[in-house]
Amino acid sequence: MQSFVFNTAARIVSACGSALQLTDQCAQLGVKRPLLVTDPQLVSIGLIEPVVAALRASGLDVVMFDQVREDPPESTVLEAELLGRTEQIDGVIAVGGGSSMDVAKVVAVLLGGGQSLAELYGVDQVSGGRLPLILVPTTAGTGSEVTPVAVITTGETTKAGVSSAILLPDVAVLDADLTLGLPPAITAMTGVDAMVHAIEAYTSQHKKNPLSDNLARQALHLLARSIRAAVHEGGNREARANMLLGAMLAGQAFANAPVAAVHALAYPLGGHYHIPHGLSNSLVLPSVLEFNALNASELYAELADIVVGEVVPGSSEAKTAALIASLRQLIDDVNLPATLSEAKVKKSDLEMLAQDAMLQQRLLINNPRDVSYEDALSIYTAAY
Repeated sequence: MQSFVFNTAARIVSACGSALQLTDQCAQLGVKRPLLVTDPQLVSIGLIEPVVAALRASGLDVVMFDQVREDPPESTVLEAELLGRTEQIDGVIAVGGGSSMDVAKVVAVLLGGGQSLAELYGVDQVSGGRLPLILVPTTAGTGSEVTPVAVITTGETTKAGVSSAILLPDVAVLDADLTLGLPPAITAMTGVDAMVHAIEAYTSQHKKNPLSDNLARQALHLLARSIRAAVHEGGNREARANMLLGAMLAGQAFANAPVAAVHALAYPLGGHYHIPHGLSNSLVLPSVLEFNALNASELYAELADIVVGEVVPGSSEAKTAALIASLRQLIDDVNLPATLSEAKVKKSDLEMLAQDAMLQQRLLINNPRDVSYEDALSIYTAAY
């Protein structure tokens, strides 16, 4: 019998319009004065106002922190913590993308326990509790609403993670209506990001398990069949709901069977070129899969029919080739750059990127094939 541990959010609510009913979730958690964490873009397009209005109409005293930006720095986390402490809030709600949810997770721990931010970095370094936490994603990609990790920018090109099951929220709320206005490019990037989560969880070297496997397969089924419609028909509610659910299922999968070389090679692209995370993953995905095929073709073959959308005949190697070709076609169909050169990455930087990728050993150990510096450089070169 295989031994494994599986953790996820205590409660998941999936329904259109559910973001306007957060009062019910707050009442169950005893929250009366929540800190709502979001970003200025969502405020400017009017997405947040109805949510706040619904909370305040029910008598909740909402405190707003709307200054989260992509790849949030430590200063943003500390500003949110100070506001929450000054206003004596008793719970935290995030409505936004992965960055807002990451900030909310850490702030809930900082306000609910006695540790400093520096003490939280690493795996299972959270020793205290946290305030009640509700996470509401507005993008279908990160799966952060069901992952026990928050990533914070610590320097010009460096990030650090807080990893602890305590960061899993009390409630994850999936409301596809919040994603209807998501621009095509962001829909595409975040959607491919979610697909990478599922693929890497399915082939994770050390913590692959039956629950994550089933979640990854179902996630890919939803994502592969819905991403084109979500990108090109932004108001397609069914496609949006499938993407949001698929992203969450992929999040549950990789939260328990961690990601690997695609993410390890994507991170330096984000750090040095500020390429959005989902696009960074997309740029190296086919080349990493081609590199991994030597060790992972049987597992990739099991995913091929799901992504291609029909039974792929032939050997495991043939199925793997069909999977990779299908993903290349999908990336083209959703209008994402296909190569590092298209993304304006300098060829002279590939060696530096490969060196940085080797620093991501916590991810590389999960890869189905060992990755050396020379391997990383060859993958970047193939992706160029």
